[in-house]
Amino acid sequence: MLINYKFYAQFFIMIIILYCSHGLTIDKSTTNYDEERMHPLFNFKATPRLARLEKRALPMLKFEYSKNRELDSNHWRELGQSILERQLKSKSTLNTNLAKNVIMFLGDGMSIPTLTAGRVYMGGEEKQFSFEEFPYMGLSKTYCVNTQVADSACTATAYLAGIKANYATIGLTADVSLYDCAGQNDTAHHVSSLAAWAQAQGMATGVITNTRITHASPAGIFAHIANRNWEDDEQVLKDNGDPNVCPDIAHQMIYSAVGQKLNVILGGGRKHFLPKLKNNGSRLDGRNLIQEWQSLHGSTAQYVETREELFNLSKSTDKILGLFAMDHLPYHLDSDATVTPSLDEMLQIALDILNSQSQGKGYFLFVEGGRIDHAHHDSLAMKALDETVEFDKAVQLAQLQTNTDDTLIVVTSDHSHTMSVAGYSSRKNDIVGINNSQMGLDGLPYATLSYANGPGYTNNLLTQSTGFQRKNLQQVNMDDKDYQFPSAVPLESETHGGDDVGVFAKGPFAHLFTGVYEQNFIPHAIAYASCLGSQKTACSDGLHSRR
Repeated sequence: MLINYKFYAQFFIMIIILYCSHGLTIDKSTTNYDEERMHPLFNFKATPRLARLEKRALPMLKFEYSKNRELDSNHWRELGQSILERQLKSKSTLNTNLAKNVIMFLGDGMSIPTLTAGRVYMGGEEKQFSFEEFPYMGLSKTYCVNTQVADSACTATAYLAGIKANYATIGLTADVSLYDCAGQNDTAHHVSSLAAWAQAQGMATGVITNTRITHASPAGIFAHIANRNWEDDEQVLKDNGDPNVCPDIAHQMIYSAVGQKLNVILGGGRKHFLPKLKNNGSRLDGRNLIQEWQSLHGSTAQYVETREELFNLSKSTDKILGLFAMDHLPYHLDSDATVTPSLDEMLQIALDILNSQSQGKGYFLFVEGGRIDHAHHDSLAMKALDETVEFDKAVQLAQLQTNTDDTLIVVTSDHSHTMSVAGYSSRKNDIVGINNSQMGLDGLPYATLSYANGPGYTNNLLTQSTGFQRKNLQQVNMDDKDYQFPSAVPLESETHGGDDVGVFAKGPFAHLFTGVYEQNFIPHAIAYASCLGSQKTACSDGLHSRR
């Protein structure tokens, strides 16, 4: 009996497409649907290795070159010498001053290919982000204790608290696994963050994000939680937990020791602080945590919801809570700049407050560009690159507003994504367009940017009676900011990647960040430079003292 393998293969793919495009068995009405879609909670099982494929020969390509300096070999010699001079100058003397101030920037999901493509999006392959010009750079290994590919929860524990943890848990040791409410409630399992160490030294502290302030990365500053999705009591109850035993992240932000001392809290996620029945929030306990925060901190603490309110703060403000959206802040390409502040605008206000409240002891500030990650999850490559450019504007501002003699700036990412920059396009080719060097074996063009998996699979296929074929991208509007780029494997949400991510440093002891190291090393190096915590520091080595 002959088996029509092609028929069964096509049938199987159709089932997958139907599942992914229609969201079968998934309840999209839940308030945390997007979080569950982007960061699924699951058990991990070993799978057999796939057979290796032979590498194809490099195709013969022909490009049209424009006449420019790059055709002159002297250009490259001069450029090489210029870079050499810069390297020699920046590394001739090590900066071993005390890092009185620390600003840590986190580009969520900002993979190396994101930086590469982002440069082209910014204007050309030869461009650089401001932090790529920092004198010192390294790579961090991002895996969790129990997974090869990390999420933003376990990584937050690594780069903020100095230990590696389990997938989807925050501020807890690896003794605590997902959903372990009892383990979360045991303070022996709690690990403190750089913000806690800074507050112990009397430093001013703050956290800024364009995601929900209760999201995984910012939550690493103040929370100890056994499930990153427990952003309010509704989510704890949904998993049959007791919010009175395992307080949710929003509650911890208001009432934890670290949360109460934060001078600056700016981001989104207002719904997690408001009651469901009265204020269109998502809390089931009927509490308005925003009002409770105001009552805790008095008249010199200001709460704001708009850009205008942010820029009209009283000069006496010593603490600020700004929640500029019910959910995440809009993507830059979707945002109304008159209503929603940008990342660099929030940073400017934060620096003003932290400098005024530091009382000469310095400050620690955590700044997250979190929507890079969200765009990648939806295969929205254009938005991911645009968010990276916006993130860099905040880094540029920080450099202008600080002094390398006493301020350490560290820029890194928590994990990568599966987007790749592929093919042999000619220089200056549109990075969010069609690869202009060759066609696929099916005679159709392909995109320079694509994902290993994600929702772009079904969006870029045509269903015909003879089977499936790719859409002709020449007939697709790839300039649409919401175009979902092609994916090789159909998934409702694109996954993170497991490759190393960059760490860029400038200021006191920035040279400590060179090399390839575990992600949890980062806060140890920051603590050394700024004399924070109880372990080895520049102060314990007799180089400095904090008074």
